[in-house]
Amino acid sequence: MANQQQLDLLKQGLPETWNRWRENHPESALELSKGDLRGAQLGSADLAHADLSGADLSEADLNNANLSKARLVGADLSGTNLAAADLSAADLREANLSEAFLANANLAGANLSGAIVDEAQLSWATLEGALITPQQLSQAKVGQDLL
Repeated sequence: MANQQQLDLLKQGLPETWNRWRENHPESALELSKGDLRGAQLGSADLAHADLSGADLSEADLNNANLSKARLVGADLSGTNLAAADLSAADLREANLSEAFLANANLAGANLSGAIVDEAQLSWATLEGALITPQQLSQAKVGQDLL
């Protein structure tokens, strides 16, 4: 279950405040699993190593967010803005990324096994070493340079 204090801080929609809290609490595990962050304004938030399994992040703004090594298993990221987000080595198994905007996102080494990527925008995304199938890519919107 999600840590309510951490969830409340994120829901304020002030990534600077969140990032400052992270700097002051480096030992704190980020327990945000099953949290409701629908539509949250989290652009540039540092969510590296966070457990967001089963979280609802639909329609959230995670533009330029750091989600490296985050656990997003079964998370709802549908319609989420993940432009230029760092999702390197993130665990996105069974996540819903339908209609998500991932242009210029770093998905290097990410695990997208079973992820739903229907109509996800992956143009200019880094997919080196990512676990993603050709079938998944055919359901996403990818730029000519990725084919």
